[in-house]
Amino acid sequence: MGQPRKSVRVGRTGRSGRIAVIAAVVAAAAAGCGIVGAGSPTERSLDGLSVSSPRFRDGAPLPAEYSCTGKVGNPPLRWSGVPQKETRSIALVIDANNAQGAAEVHWVLFDIDPLTTELAQNSVPRGAVQGLTSSGKVGYSPPCRPDDTYRFSVYALDSKIERKEGAALRETLEDIARHTIARGRLSAAHIE
Repeated sequence: MGQPRKSVRVGRTGRSGRIAVIAAVVAAAAAGCGIVGAGSPTERSLDGLSVSSPRFRDGAPLPAEYSCTGKVGNPPLRWSGVPQKETRSIALVIDANNAQGAAEVHWVLFDIDPLTTELAQNSVPRGAVQGLTSSGKVGYSPPCRPDDTYRFSVYALDSKIERKEGAALRETLEDIARHTIARGRLSAAHIE
């Protein structure tokens, strides 16, 4: 599972590509990974989103205040390039991947209003829903491993997920994969 250093920017695909991505996510979840958009699991092409943060740049360290040693909560994020006509909701997945390939999901946030273009520090947008993380908790689970790469992935979806707060991780990731029409990513190389 590679970690692209820049947001992914490619074209669009149809139903057969979606089925292939769903199969890849299910296989990854069964293997203990369960990460949506961990590179390009298939030949599926997606529109690209630009993802940034006013607190750190792509490939730079994650400020410690957003880790388990800090007390701030989630970092602020911004995104652009959402395909307005097709997008019905936005989802956010924060995950980490270490050198041994072990993955950990730190936050799953979905059913964000499609007109939303940013996430404030330590906040959940009105109407958004939080799913379970790898730790089995709901909400932002601050990262702790200082040398991991942390990925902040934003997904434009052609539907709402419509699951309840605390929805199971695997099913939520499968739903996000099934409905993704565009995605982008901001990566933090490690924790400051």
